[in-house]
Amino acid sequence: MADLKKMYTTILGDSFPMEMKISFGDQVLVYRKRAWNIGGEERGLRYGENPDQEAALYELVNGNLVLGDCAFIEPGKGLVSAITEEDMIQAGKHPGKINLTDVDNSLNVLKFLMKKPAAVIVKHNNPCGVAYGDSLEEAFTKALRADRVAAFGGCVSLNRPVDKATAEAMSRQYLEVVCAPEYEEGSVEILSQRKNLRIIKIQRIDQLESYWDKRFVDFKSLIDGGIIVQQSPVNRIRGREDLTPARCEYEGKVYEIKRLPDDREYEDIIFGWAVEQGITSNSVIYVKNGVTVGIGTGEQDRVGVAEIAVYKAYTKYADILCWDKYKIPYKELERLVERGERSKAEKEEIDAQVKADRGGLPGSVMVSDAFFPFRDGVDVGIREGVSAIVHPGGSLRDWESIEACNEADPPVAMMFTGQRAFKH
Repeated sequence: MADLKKMYTTILGDSFPMEMKISFGDQVLVYRKRAWNIGGEERGLRYGENPDQEAALYELVNGNLVLGDCAFIEPGKGLVSAITEEDMIQAGKHPGKINLTDVDNSLNVLKFLMKKPAAVIVKHNNPCGVAYGDSLEEAFTKALRADRVAAFGGCVSLNRPVDKATAEAMSRQYLEVVCAPEYEEGSVEILSQRKNLRIIKIQRIDQLESYWDKRFVDFKSLIDGGIIVQQSPVNRIRGREDLTPARCEYEGKVYEIKRLPDDREYEDIIFGWAVEQGITSNSVIYVKNGVTVGIGTGEQDRVGVAEIAVYKAYTKYADILCWDKYKIPYKELERLVERGERSKAEKEEIDAQVKADRGGLPGSVMVSDAFFPFRDGVDVGIREGVSAIVHPGGSLRDWESIEACNEADPPVAMMFTGQRAFKH
C-alpha cells in the first residue's frame, strides 16, 4: 500500500506539454503551462485532486475567441493562472490543484462584492463563510465565525490590502492559503509565522469587478473522453431594479407577494445571490446583515438542502457560542460531557441558547439557486423566521410558495431573479 503521508508531500511532476492549443473552427486559443521555482525546484502543480493524479495549470496567452454574439475573455487578464513566483510571497510548497481552484472560486464570489471590505473563505471549492465588514479585519472575523469549523485549513480571499490587524486575526487560525491584492508593511511578517501558509498576491483583485460580465469557455470532460463545452454564467443581478416581486398566474387566478423587502433585505438578497454563484447545486443558503448564516450545498432535493442549511446554521451557532464561552469546540464539549469530564449543564445551556435564537436564522434572507418545486422548501425557511426569500421563479407551483409567504405572520417578502444559478 502506498505511503499516503509521503505522497501528500511529494511533487508528482507531470507529462503535460509546455504549450496547449485549442481550435474552435479557424480560431485558436494558445495556453502556456505554468511552473514555479520554489525551494530550488522548478515544477508546476504538486498534483491534481488526489496525490496520484498528474495535473498542470495553463494560462491563456494568445487568441481572441468570438462565437456567435459572445466574445470570451481575452489573454492578459490572468488571475490565478497568472500567479508568478514573486506573487507567491510565501509558497510553503508547490501548490496543488485544489489550492488554486479554491482561490479561483473565492474570486468568483468576491468579484461581486467589491463595493466594501469583504472576505470569502472556501473549503473544497465551496464557500463556508462570506462576509462584508466595515474593515477588512471585521469582514474576515465575521466570515470565520460563520463557520469556524469548516474554515480550518481553508482558503481566504480578501478584496483589500491586508493590514496588521487582519494579519493578526488570520495568523491565529490554521489556513492553507491567503490571497489579497496587496500586503501592507508588517503584515507578511505576522502571517509568515505560519510556515506552511501560502501567502499569495493576486495582481488584479482590485479590478475584479470588471470580470463580472466576462465569459470564459467552460469545459466538462466525460468518462468516455468526450467533452461538453459551454459559456460560463453571468450574474445579472446588480441591484434591486434587476429583481421582480414574486407573481404568477395559476388556473386563471393571479398570485402576488404582499410585502416587498426593506432596504436591509434588498442588500442581503443581492449579497446572497452573489454568494450563490460560487456554491455547488442544489443549494439553499441563509444570509443576514451581509454574512452567511447557513450554507447548504450539493444536495439532490431542494427541501432537503433547505433543511441541511438550517442544521448547519444551528450547529455552527452552537460551536461559536461554545468557543466564545469555553474556548473549545462544541464537539469537544459534547465528548467531554459524555465522558463525565465536563458538566452536562454547560452543554444544556448552550443548546437552550441555540434553540431560543434558532441558530441566528430569524430575520435572515433565504436564497435558492433554482425555483422551489413545492412550498415545502419555503416552509422550512419560514418556520425558522426568515423575513425574505429570493429564487429564480418559474415553477408551476410558484403560487404555493407565494401563498406560504403571504400566510406567514408577519408576511415574508419574496423576489424573483429570473435566472438560475446552477453550478456543477
